[in-house]
Amino acid sequence: MIHSARAGAALRALREADPALAVLSLWCSHRDHDGPTETAGAVIRYGPGFVTLPLHEQVGLAGHHVLHVALQHSARMAAMQARLGEGFAADLWNIAADAIVNEVLVEAGHALPRPALTLTGLLAAAFDPSPLHGQALAEWDVERLYHRLADGTGAAGAGDKARAHAAAQGHGPDLRPAPGDEAAKAGDGTDSAADWRAHLARAMAAGAAAGFGIGRLGARLADLPQPRVPWEAVLRRLVQRATLPVPRQTMRRPGRAWLAQEAEARRHGGPVPVFQPGTLRQTDAPRIVLGLDCSTSIDTPRHARFLAELAGLARRGRAELHLLAFDTEVRVRLRLDPGGWSRQLAALDLPEGGGTDFRPLLAEAARLGPSALVVLTDLEGPAGDAPRFPVIWAVPDAPRPPSAPFGHVLSLAH
Repeated sequence: MIHSARAGAALRALREADPALAVLSLWCSHRDHDGPTETAGAVIRYGPGFVTLPLHEQVGLAGHHVLHVALQHSARMAAMQARLGEGFAADLWNIAADAIVNEVLVEAGHALPRPALTLTGLLAAAFDPSPLHGQALAEWDVERLYHRLADGTGAAGAGDKARAHAAAQGHGPDLRPAPGDEAAKAGDGTDSAADWRAHLARAMAAGAAAGFGIGRLGARLADLPQPRVPWEAVLRRLVQRATLPVPRQTMRRPGRAWLAQEAEARRHGGPVPVFQPGTLRQTDAPRIVLGLDCSTSIDTPRHARFLAELAGLARRGRAELHLLAFDTEVRVRLRLDPGGWSRQLAALDLPEGGGTDFRPLLAEAARLGPSALVVLTDLEGPAGDAPRFPVIWAVPDAPRPPSAPFGHVLSLAH
């Protein structure tokens, strides 16, 4: 929907320059305003500076914002902000989204105002060494890149390196969170999310048929919006399923069905039925054991996010939460208070380095009799035989998590 006098020439030129972007632009709303050019939800607002650019850069910049809309970066931003609350770093999300979009446009042959923040340049600056040229788009989506940057903040961390590199490229924020309804739809993978996947499929098909523009890159884009469920929700579901009360039989009292059958038999003078045991109600609180692999590069912010989610589960489900930090042996044993876990964690002196062996962890957890064991690890180490309780392996930054000898593998990349 075009209601922008400033963008008219660029959007008309886009029809010849890139069929896929031209198709996608038809589902965007284009407006003029007095601020910088930016995207919020499905609305692109063009500022006064847009018309000062040469036409080929206007085309590239319009394509940049069309891709933000099509890839639902604004709606996904709002969904991530809702998940993380005050811990969300909007500037790092903007940097990650802009780097991916600009990389797509550069590889498709479009011009951008220089200097331009690109994905390969950002990866080289934040995570030296960078991937081979052409591979980055197939490996990174905005959620995974954001988590890597946000979890690497601090002295000489990836987040600060990314900010410094973006500033050197003249980067400025151009992405705002979508309105609440759009964010909710992007977060649960329905409605507008499904619509945009269909729009993208049609647009990429048109671009591939033309043989130029972003349509040539469709199969290589890892950032295409997918109906992913956030790892916090998956973890919540798995742990709640594991901690559901399991009825147990008791010989101390008969079952209700037997009582009714026995009364009926006595009333009619018939034979007394065979005794049926009753059901014992579970009075003990479920117990969750958390294993922290301290031999890996899992840093403090990741530990904090993970523990916050598990503490919330323990608080809502009235479960006991036990922390076991380990490498080749269990080094730390601590029962966590759902209301004071952050203070307890801050006072901990967690070990670092060494190898990994899951067998002592599993043996220690078995002695606690857990409803579930959740292990934050990279899955590098011997595990032995499967225990009788459920095991959830939470693997950081793994879009394709490694296999586990048993249990459920949960990727924390999204």
